[in-house]
Amino acid sequence: MLPKSSQTSHIWVEVSDRRYPIEIGSGAFDSIAAKVQDRVNASHIVLVVDANVVDPWARRLGRELWAQRHSTPAASLAHDDAVRVDVVEVPAGEPSKSIGQFQRVLDSMLAGKTDRQSVVVALGGGVIGDLAGFAAASYARGLRFVQVPTTLLAMVDSSVGGKTGINLADAKNMVGAFWQPQAVFIETDVLSTLGQREYQSGLAEVIKYGVIDDAEFFAWLEQNIDALIERDAAALRHAIATSCRAKAGVVGRDERETGDHRVILNYGHTFAHAIEKLAGYGEVLHGEAVAIGMQMAGRLADSLGILDDDLIPRQTRLLQQAGLPISRDVDADAMLAVMATDKKVAHGKLRFVLPTRIGHVKLVGDIPAEHVRAAVLES
Repeated sequence: MLPKSSQTSHIWVEVSDRRYPIEIGSGAFDSIAAKVQDRVNASHIVLVVDANVVDPWARRLGRELWAQRHSTPAASLAHDDAVRVDVVEVPAGEPSKSIGQFQRVLDSMLAGKTDRQSVVVALGGGVIGDLAGFAAASYARGLRFVQVPTTLLAMVDSSVGGKTGINLADAKNMVGAFWQPQAVFIETDVLSTLGQREYQSGLAEVIKYGVIDDAEFFAWLEQNIDALIERDAAALRHAIATSCRAKAGVVGRDERETGDHRVILNYGHTFAHAIEKLAGYGEVLHGEAVAIGMQMAGRLADSLGILDDDLIPRQTRLLQQAGLPISRDVDADAMLAVMATDKKVAHGKLRFVLPTRIGHVKLVGDIPAEHVRAAVLES
C-alpha cells in the first residue's frame, strides 16, 4: 500500500559542521526560487543547467530566481536589489563530467564577475550536480551551492551527500571534492519530461537502498513497483524520501568515506564503473550499469558462501520489473583491469561491497581474482 503522506517531505542531513535540508514535493516547482533565496539570500546566482532541461525547467527557474529580492544592506546594492542570474548551459551526458567542461564553467563564472557572495545552483541530473558542485568547491576556494536535481537518479543519490567531481579519461570520479550543498530541493513534477530509459535508470539506485539498508523498503518496492513505473507522485515521494533518509544517515556517520560505512553506498558500483568505462561513457546509463553490477556482486557473494538463498531471485525479479538490464556481455579480464583503478582498492587488492541478505551488505577484501572473473562471466 502507498503511505499516507503530505505533498512535501523534509529530511535533514547532519554533517560535521552543520545541517542542511532536503525538501521533496510535488506540484510546486515555481516555489523553488523563493526557497533557494530564503536559504541563501543571494545577490548573484550562477545557474548551471543541463541542455536537456533548458525548456521548460531552466527558463522557469531562472525567471523566478531573477524575480526574487535579497536583503543585502542597501549601501552595497548599487540601487538594485534584484537577484542577478547568469546561466551556464552544459551539454547533456556523462562526457560533460570532464576537465574541459569544468574549465568552461569556471571561465563563465569569471566572465560573470562571480565572487564569494555568489551562489551556484545546479539544475539537472548527476552530471550537472557533480560538475557544478566541483566548480562551486573550487572557485574562490569555495562558494555556496544548491542542488535542484531533475533526474530520479540524482534525486536519490548524487544530489545528497556532498560528493562532487569529474572523470579522467581512464577513471570515473577520480578528481573532485567533498562539498556539501546548502540545500537540496526535489520536485517530482520535473520527472514528467524525463525519458523512460533515464527514469528507469534511477530506479536501480532506489532498489539499491532496499538491498543495502532496509529490508522493509525492499518489500515495499516489490509491492509498489508498478506505481513507480507509472510515476505516481505519492509513490515517488515515498521512494525518494526513504532513499534520501537512508543516504543522509550514512553520510552523517561517515561524511568523507574515511571509514567503511559510507562505502556501502557503492554496492554494485565497482562492477558498474568498469562496465561504463569499457562501453564508453554514456553508452550504458549509470543506473543500468549499477543494476548489472548488483547482479554481479550478488553472484560474487554467493560464490563466497556469504549470501542468503533468496536475495538473488528477489533482486533479479525486482530489477526486471523495473525494466532494468541484469546482464551484459563483457570482457572479464578487461573488467578486472579497470576495477584495479577503483577508489576502493587497498594496497593493490580489490574490495567489494557484497550482500549477505536483503537489507545488509558488508565490505569484503582480498577476494581471489577467479571468483570475480566468474561473477562477471555469469552475467
